[in-house]
Amino acid sequence: MIGSIVPRPIALVTTLSGDGVVNAAPFSYFNIVTANPPMVSVSVQRKQGIRKDTARNALTAGSFVVHITDAANVEAVNRTAANLPAAESEIDFARLTTVPSEKITVPGIVEAKVRMECVLEQAYPLGGTADEPACDLLIGRVVCFHIADELLHNGRIDVDRLQPVSRLAGSNYGKIGEMFSLERPL
Repeated sequence: MIGSIVPRPIALVTTLSGDGVVNAAPFSYFNIVTANPPMVSVSVQRKQGIRKDTARNALTAGSFVVHITDAANVEAVNRTAANLPAAESEIDFARLTTVPSEKITVPGIVEAKVRMECVLEQAYPLGGTADEPACDLLIGRVVCFHIADELLHNGRIDVDRLQPVSRLAGSNYGKIGEMFSLERPL
């Protein structure tokens, strides 16, 4: 399945533990849910039914920040996938820099050209069994957008300047290649 549903955008998600540790992790099971109000989804896979730090922290704090992975930050984002203890921050390990959020307590990452402060709208345990779900589907309502000025062109994000990176299968990633337009039928 992960080799056929490609390319997948990569969200770098930051959360804040009850002890004040900033957690960061990449997720390619990520997408838009709705534009009104703006919402995104992130599916956080569990290990033997046990929640990962991202889901646990998002549920406890009620908020998280989603960052778009791009060519300039993809290597650091990949480092955040390291399996560190909950008391250790991936931010330091990946040599990233935090920045305070405006509307929520969870900090964002300076190195991301696009970040979305989210409040947790819904969380659903899915898959697996009733006793051991396979994942937590987090739905976040975006309460604040941060977009680097250099990306904006006529009120829209210039994809060539953003240089988003997508996840393929295994250790493979993809960049935007040839682009084309099609008019939608009336």
